[in-house]
Amino acid sequence: YYFRLLATMGSYKLNDKKKVVKRLKAFKRHHSDRYMRVGESWRKPRGIDSCVRRRFRGTVRMVNIGYKNNNATRHQIKGGLRKFLINNLSDIEILLMNNQTHAGEIASTVSAKLRVDILNRARELGVSITNAHGRVRKTPVE
Repeated sequence: YYFRLLATMGSYKLNDKKKVVKRLKAFKRHHSDRYMRVGESWRKPRGIDSCVRRRFRGTVRMVNIGYKNNNATRHQIKGGLRKFLINNLSDIEILLMNNQTHAGEIASTVSAKLRVDILNRARELGVSITNAHGRVRKTPVE
C-alpha cells in the first residue's frame, strides 16, 4: 500500500541501501508475564542473581547497542522516504522543498474536513501522503 502510493508520486529513494531490521519483536521486561504488578515496558535487570542480567541460556534477551539499526536507513518507510507529521495546512509547505526525502502523514487528530483540504494541497505540491485513504469518504452521503 505505502510503496504503491509513494511510487505513483514520482519520489526517489534516499539511498540504495537495503533496510535491515535486526529485531521486530519488542523487548519485554523480565517477569512481566509472571506478575501483574510488573509492567511490560523494558527495565534493565539489576539483581545480583538475575539470570537475564547474567545472560543465561534460555532467558529473555537484553537490550543492547547491537540491535540498533543503520543510521542511513533508520526511520525509513517503504519506498525509502521518512515520515513527517502534518497537523494543519501550513505543515505541507514545509514538505514542498523536501518532497523527495520525506512523506507526509496526516495526524490522527485532524478532522475529516481538513483532511480533504490537506490532500488537495498535497496533490498540487506533489507531496506524497502515507495515510491518504484514512477517514475520507469515497462517495457523498445524501
